[in-house]
Amino acid sequence: MNVEKENVFRVPMSGGSLGLDLWTSNRSNFFHGCSNASSNFLNAEMNTERNRHLLIATSGGLNQQRTGITDAVVAAYILNATLVVPKLDQKSFWKDASNFSEIFDVDWFIKYLSRDVKIIKQLPVKAGKVMTTRAPRKCNQKCYETRILPIFRKKHVQAVQLTKFDYRLSNRLDVDLQKLRCRVNYHALRFTDPILEMSRKLVERMRMKSKNYVALHLRFEPDMLAFSGCYYGGGAKEMKELGAIRKRWKTLHTKNPEKERRHGKCPLSPEEVGLMLRALGFGNDVHIYVASGEVYGGEETLAPLKALFPNVHTKETIATKEELAQFSSYSSRMAALDFIVCDESDVFVANNNGNMAKILAGKRRYFGHKPTIRPNTKKLYRLFLNRENMTWDEFASRVRTFQIGFMGEPNEVKAGRGEFHEHPLSCICENSEAPGIGGSTLNSKAHKSTGELDNGEVADEVLSEDEEDLSEEIEYTEDDVNGIQERLVLPNRRDSGLLVMSEQQPELEEIFSD
Repeated sequence: MNVEKENVFRVPMSGGSLGLDLWTSNRSNFFHGCSNASSNFLNAEMNTERNRHLLIATSGGLNQQRTGITDAVVAAYILNATLVVPKLDQKSFWKDASNFSEIFDVDWFIKYLSRDVKIIKQLPVKAGKVMTTRAPRKCNQKCYETRILPIFRKKHVQAVQLTKFDYRLSNRLDVDLQKLRCRVNYHALRFTDPILEMSRKLVERMRMKSKNYVALHLRFEPDMLAFSGCYYGGGAKEMKELGAIRKRWKTLHTKNPEKERRHGKCPLSPEEVGLMLRALGFGNDVHIYVASGEVYGGEETLAPLKALFPNVHTKETIATKEELAQFSSYSSRMAALDFIVCDESDVFVANNNGNMAKILAGKRRYFGHKPTIRPNTKKLYRLFLNRENMTWDEFASRVRTFQIGFMGEPNEVKAGRGEFHEHPLSCICENSEAPGIGGSTLNSKAHKSTGELDNGEVADEVLSEDEEDLSEEIEYTEDDVNGIQERLVLPNRRDSGLLVMSEQQPELEEIFSD
């Protein structure tokens, strides 16, 4: 009886035939990215006021800063201002001293957007007084017009600096402003030549190993697990180690690990990711590129994943130390390499719903709906707990059912729902020859965290702790401008002709969504 019980849950070597193509998205040929401005959208020459400059200080790691840069261009358009090339966060957890031009092609950025927003590299020395403030979370167009625009009308003020600029723009904007977001994110933000050249080599080496490959953003670093409050069965040793890391954030409240897992707020373990992929149909001959920092538990933690998929690679295993030397001291440049290899993959698996996962999901939707898998962690957690009580076939069938709506297909979210960078629906158009679609597809069935499933059930929403305060949209009125003077911070020093403020970094950084 014991032998029979042990053989109930036997993981097959191959993925099996599921009657679907794992390497392409269903009906993706019926959609395409579309972000051209309408005839009503004013160009930069007509929209920009003289002597009005907007300065932006971004926050977080590479992908969090990317959202800030994208939204900064839109904010400048709303404010009729010239945008100064944004400053990147060099003081947060990531401790990366890179500036904009060392990560992104700044000349291309300025040139590509020249018809939309006037952008300059530095604030003119004679620009006058600079005033510093911070826009509210998810500030919409009316919010910018009532809270930020009046600052420019103060005497001698020709520049406003907005600090900690991340998620300071609403998900819901006019279509033309959303399309401007897409032009910035998917066309204007191009990495520098050294990053592009190295990433090209990495992709070529993955293609030499296999025609198709899967990219996995594992997100199983010690800091990630400590911050999330999750527990993975490592006993007292794990609790002690992660508990010590958690003390870094003095304002972080104690969490219930079981509750976090139950609510789907924890990344899957490497073994669980492997089981999910095998259940979806990926056999042990599939090559996987893992984008990750230091994995908690090291090789011991990765062993179950490698047992399921022996062909696991990282940039460190397919490139030499000498090749990576110019990037290895800069976390954002290393992250940029992973970003490109993940974006070029045939299938991308996001093991959390952070910034990199969202931006890549949106970009892959825009450029052809390349398969992007996000684990339905809430449903899968309960399944993993009970896996020994069922056969493999039953387990695999349930995984495939639970993953409906989490595979990067068109129509996974209703129009007007979801986070824009992940679901840029305003920038995705249907092909006129699409059979039976009739122009209503994006508003029909929804299979997404904020939509409704076909069976009427509300799908699971997975928000990180840092994102919970971003989940509600706020409408602003003229009254909100009252008291704005009290919230303004005057800069206190001059740096290379630019007035900047000395700002104490908060204890709790939003570091785990990149």
